[in-house]
Parts: sequence; C-alpha cells; structure tokens
Amino acid sequence: MERVTKQCVPAAAVTCAFVVLCAVSPPTTAVNVLAIEPLPARSHWTFMRAVVRAMATGGSGHNVTVYTPFASSSAATAGVCDGGPIGCGYVEIPLWLGVPDKVALDVRTAVADFADQWRFVGIAVDKSRTACGRLDRMAAAGHFTADVRYDMVVVELVSSECTSRVSSALGDVPLVYVFPSPMASWMEAKALGTSPGPSYAARMFARYAVPDTFARRLENAYGWTVMAALQWLHERDDDQTGYRKPAVTFVNTDTTVEKSVPTVQNMIGIGGVHLPPLEPILPDILKFIEESPNGVIYFTFGTVVALSTMPDHIQNAFKDALAELPQRVLLKYEGEMKDKPKNVMTSKWLPQRDILKHPNVKLFIGHGGISGVYEAVDAGVPILGFPLFYDQPRNMANLVDAGMALSLDLFSVTKNTLLSAINEIINNETYSKNAKIVSDRFKDRPMSPADSVVYWTEYIIRHKGAPHLRSHALNLTWYQYFLLDVIAVVLLIILSVFYTALKTLQLINKIIFKPSSKSKSKPD
Repeated sequence: MERVTKQCVPAAAVTCAFVVLCAVSPPTTAVNVLAIEPLPARSHWTFMRAVVRAMATGGSGHNVTVYTPFASSSAATAGVCDGGPIGCGYVEIPLWLGVPDKVALDVRTAVADFADQWRFVGIAVDKSRTACGRLDRMAAAGHFTADVRYDMVVVELVSSECTSRVSSALGDVPLVYVFPSPMASWMEAKALGTSPGPSYAARMFARYAVPDTFARRLENAYGWTVMAALQWLHERDDDQTGYRKPAVTFVNTDTTVEKSVPTVQNMIGIGGVHLPPLEPILPDILKFIEESPNGVIYFTFGTVVALSTMPDHIQNAFKDALAELPQRVLLKYEGEMKDKPKNVMTSKWLPQRDILKHPNVKLFIGHGGISGVYEAVDAGVPILGFPLFYDQPRNMANLVDAGMALSLDLFSVTKNTLLSAINEIINNETYSKNAKIVSDRFKDRPMSPADSVVYWTEYIIRHKGAPHLRSHALNLTWYQYFLLDVIAVVLLIILSVFYTALKTLQLINKIIFKPSSKSKSKPD
C-alpha cells in the first residue's frame, strides 16, 4: 500500500487515494436505489442530483431511480433512462408535488419568509408535511414497490423526518439522508442524535462565524433554543409512525468553509460534490471576458432570488457603481435591464463554474449561497456577499473570517459603499491570496466528494445498514441526553450531605452548649 501511495503524482492524488481504498474494501454488488427529491427547489436538486449520479457512475454502478420535480427531458417518461453518459442504470421520473416551480422569488418575499427564524420553521415544516403527504399517498398506492425491489432509499432531510417513512414503506432497507446546505441546527440532534453546542458553534441563521463574545453566545443560545422549540411545537401533533433514523447523512459542508465542530460518525461532509467538469465557455461570453484588460467581475444572486425584483434604489446603486468600474461585469439578470452600463453583459443564465475558473475573473458578487460559495472557493476567487437568509449570513461570515470576502447589507447599500468594497477587494491582493489558500485547503482531501458518496454508499451495503455508526444519543430521552437525571441525583446527594451536616452540628451544639441545671436556678 505504501508503494502505491508514493507513486501517485500530486494531480492524481485524490484518484489514487480512492483506488487504494477500493483495493482494501471487498467488492459490492450493484443494488437498486430509490431516490426522491421532495422539494421543488433547484439548488436542492443540484446537490441531490450530484449525489445520486455518483452512486450510478462510481463503484459498482448502482441502479438509481430518482423521483424529482426537475426530471430531464430525456427521462420525462416514467421508466425511460437518461441516454447520456450515465446510461440505463440511472432513471429520472417526474414528480409533481402540487406546487409550481418558481425559478426565482421577489427579494422582499424571500427575506420575509426565510430570514426570520420565527417564521421560517413554520413555513419549512408546513412545506415538508405537504411533500410527505404526497409521498405517503404514492407509497400507499404502490408507486415505489410495483416493478422494482429497492435495496436503499435516498431522500432529502427536510424540516421534518417524515420523508423517512418512504424507507419504512419498503421494509427493512437502509435510509440515506441528503442535506443540501450546512446542517440545520434544529434538525441535527433530532435526526442524528447530537449536535454542536451553542457555546462554541454558530447556529444556522447566525451572522457571525463563531460566538466569540458573551453577547453572541447569549444570542446564539437563545436562537438555538427558539429554533428547537419551534420545531417541536410544529411537529408535536404529527403522527411519527414509520419515522426511521438514517444509516448515513450526506451534507453539503466542508471544514474549509465551515468551522470545525464535533459531528457524529455517520454525518459525511461532501461540500463541492455538485462541481461538474469544466466545459468550454460560449464564444460571446469568452470574448467579453478575454478582451477586458482590467479583469471581469461575475455578479449573480443565484436561482432563488431575482435581481430584477429588487427595489429601484438598490438596482440604481448597483448600476451607478458598476458603470464607474474599469472592469467588465457579467451579470445574471432576468429580462431586459434599463439603462444598462456599457461595461455590463446580462443574461438569464450564465455558466457560473466555467466563468469563475477563468483566470481573468477578479471578483464574485453574490448572496452567499453555499453552492456558489464552493464554486468560488474551488476557483480561488474572492467574494463580495449580500447575504439574505438561512445559511447565507453565516457562510459569508466564515469567508470574511478566512480573509477572502467582505459582506454588506443589501437593503442599505449605496453606490459609494459598493464601490468602496469592490475596490478594496480587487486592489488589495490580500483577498485573492487568502482565496487561493482556502482553495488549496478545499482541494486537499483524501478522496473527492463523489468518491466519498460511493465509498459510504457501498459501506452501508456491505455492513447491512451500518447500525454501529448511529449515535447512542438516539436511544436517550431528552432528560437523559442533557444529564438532568444525573444532575438531579447529584444535587439530591449534595443537599442530603448538607442537611445531615447541619443536623449533626445542631445536635453537637445542643450537647456541648446545653445549659446546666445550676445555671438555670436563680442565685440566693
């Protein structure tokens, strides 16, 4: 084994590491995998698709059937396989969830629904139950058992464990969760048994990388408690019959972006698994990039928020600032932009990863969504972020802490603050140097994220669901988990000792200082 490792050249180190792991692992027979994307969110599907395609193309080449709201046109008919490079071991079947697929939301609607933790949990649980109701009806009608016997279920962990009921409906088959963002604080302990404590780990929705002051620890503990309580309140009346715990959970996280915290053994970080191989950039876009003598800025708010829905004063601040830059700007924009600056090219869709990897790209302006973050980190491009909700504020705080980003508030941005931030990042080479350092760390891993998916998928198969990976914390009641019973007994013992000592001292006092009969009698 040592000779094999030493012969690997640096460029192929990840591949060699995976080959070595495969060499020491017994072969696994291809199995039938049922995968379900229960939410009509494209960013979620991007992550899920990367996971299930890794299962279909890597290792033993498993037979994967995916129910998704975003089935490709080549798999638009149930049972028709994707005729592309994956082949007939991979099938996408359209899943209609009864809700329209919104390509992008109005920014004010998105912030109102997803930035307020009090409101978010209720919305998330409600959407989860709606999706689960649809899946339950499909399972009862035999949609998942009619033609194929599945050996594994892969489903997104939403803001409820109700999606795990599909696994129960298929019998004793291993369950694999997929979580398309860094792990949600209010779901981690519930689904996996334990979670990092609020004293040292910033929760989801936090606007800081670490709770490093008393005020932040207080706010973090409050927010962590509120989210957990809201989750319990919204689910307390739900029928949890058929809920199961996962064999493994694949999470869109990596310690080069997220802070290092203790996790359970069956939570596997595969941040960056969605990064596809590079493809040639379209000629008109490539010409725009390469003919810019001062470099290019790439600007997008992703698939969730439409930049065109932002208030006029924000759009005007962006246009006025961009017009004064010596760099050219590639901007993802829905529709026609009025008064578009001459140095700006707009498009409804842009090949983001390919653009960011071009050496003439100097800056990425975005909202701090985790998929875009990994694409920028992989490319070693600094970021100017306008985080809006959910994980975005913490994502940006982590990058700011790493020295490769600045973060601004979208609703208070002005032309001058935007120009100042852009010029600071582009003209101060510290940001680009730090971005390259973070990028090097991101790529330095024993195996690629896709190879991790393959390894752990086949590990579960070889070890019959790998129940030994699950945390014992799942077997405890809430008061046992927080050691309240132990604390109660210790306090009872301490109180008993103090009570006994007090009574003993009172008794000694009576014996020693008891007045004699003579002292009680009156003198003559």
